[in-house]
Amino acid sequence: MESHLPSMTLLFTQLGLPSEPAAIQRFIETHRPLEARLALHEAPFWTASQAEFLKEQLDQDADWAILIDKLDSGLRRVSS
Repeated sequence: MESHLPSMTLLFTQLGLPSEPAAIQRFIETHRPLEARLALHEAPFWTASQAEFLKEQLDQDADWAILIDKLDSGLRRVSS
């Protein structure tokens, strides 16, 4: 049985961002740590359409929500 669940690569593609693993890691490292007071979709580095997509997917608890939560967690972690 083939899985059709989204991946982090597909999430970044959906957001119109470079989606190679190194590019994803660079994005996270560049934009973290995200301020605790901000919801992920409120971060200043998103375009309006990206922010809307993230908020809608979380609000709908869509298949993307797990990956969006994972991205959120990665952006809040302080690099060591």
